[in-house]
Amino acid sequence: MHPKDISILDYTYELPEEKIAIFPMSERQDAKLLIYKAGTLQEDQYKNIAQYLPANSLLVFNDTRVIQARILFQKATGGVIEIFCLEPNETINEYSLLMAQKERIRWKCLIGGASKWKEGDLVKKFTVQGEPAELRAQLIEKTTDAYVVELSWKPAHLSFAEIIEQAGDTPLPPYIKRKASLVDKERYQTIYAKQDGSVAAPTAGLHFTPSIFSTLAAKNIKTEYVTLHVGAGTFKPVKAALLEDHPMHAEWLDVSPQTIHQLIDNIDNSIIAVGTTALRTMESLYWMGVKATLQPEIKLAELMIQQWDVYEDDLYNCQLTPSVAFEALLNWMKTNHSERLIVQTQILIAPGYRYRVVKAIVTNFHQPQSTLLLLVAAAIGEDWKKLYQFALENNYRFLSYGDGSLLFLNNSKR
Repeated sequence: MHPKDISILDYTYELPEEKIAIFPMSERQDAKLLIYKAGTLQEDQYKNIAQYLPANSLLVFNDTRVIQARILFQKATGGVIEIFCLEPNETINEYSLLMAQKERIRWKCLIGGASKWKEGDLVKKFTVQGEPAELRAQLIEKTTDAYVVELSWKPAHLSFAEIIEQAGDTPLPPYIKRKASLVDKERYQTIYAKQDGSVAAPTAGLHFTPSIFSTLAAKNIKTEYVTLHVGAGTFKPVKAALLEDHPMHAEWLDVSPQTIHQLIDNIDNSIIAVGTTALRTMESLYWMGVKATLQPEIKLAELMIQQWDVYEDDLYNCQLTPSVAFEALLNWMKTNHSERLIVQTQILIAPGYRYRVVKAIVTNFHQPQSTLLLLVAAAIGEDWKKLYQFALENNYRFLSYGDGSLLFLNNSKR
């Protein structure tokens, strides 16, 4: 069956509200870990994850950093308007340059209480390193599913990253029904977060600590980092009856040639994705290499993986090994003088997809009827039901601040 024909009702389960983790564990690495391999389940904690990983394997993490994307403006009348920054409305060549922008910038935003914002600018006053600062929001236009807002600030010499860090709040997911606190500013962030740009955390990485990294190194398990800036669309449930009618969210990835070389060097070992975003990035890189093979003169924008690209015959029937695809992508980057690959991916991984790069996934427990659950089902087949039922019956904590799993792909799926 083509993934377009998947009925989302086949990928649902009952998730009681009390199973959703509202607060993080007191210690990151004490979260429970459910290991799935060849149809069997085993329980442990994240602090012992190295015991279950093959020696000499490569763990790939997403080093994106969550920005304080939720900004509350209080009107003179007392009403509060919330602006949730989704993604820059500017042309994106490099996220770091946008975050370093001075004086003003335009973002696509969601607006809570938009009906109260009739006219005029919204203003928020605060301090940055003891210096008085002011952030002003001007509504530019309404688009199909968001608003374009121009944000301007004083002092103008401050970067947007510096401004939003102080003016905004942690963008907790909608199913965590409480206000963000100072604890969230630290805990809704991986310890290796580096590249500003996400409005949601790559949550599988929240469990990793310096102690865990030490145990990985002791077993000669290598680590590598990609960047994929997580958008709010990651929480968007599939509301259409058939997957064909669901628009998959697009996200920006940023990868260096050195990282691609690492993937090539470890392709015969176990490459393990920490999180669905790291996984989607690596699988996207493979298909970009296929595109570069089929069209050596392809432009950067055309390298983007569209929602259904990987299921179309011209790509799907091109049976390249990962090493050959990655080499083609490296050659394309060299020809085009690209020091980094910065491009969007809209890849949708669902049952019917065959993984090309990864052999295992570290991931949290996801919402019913979500594309993330479909990704898990693509990895372990119908056993996703057994996995989730076991987690529900054994008091695992679900979603962003919850416990997680280590899933080895079924051989039949490779």
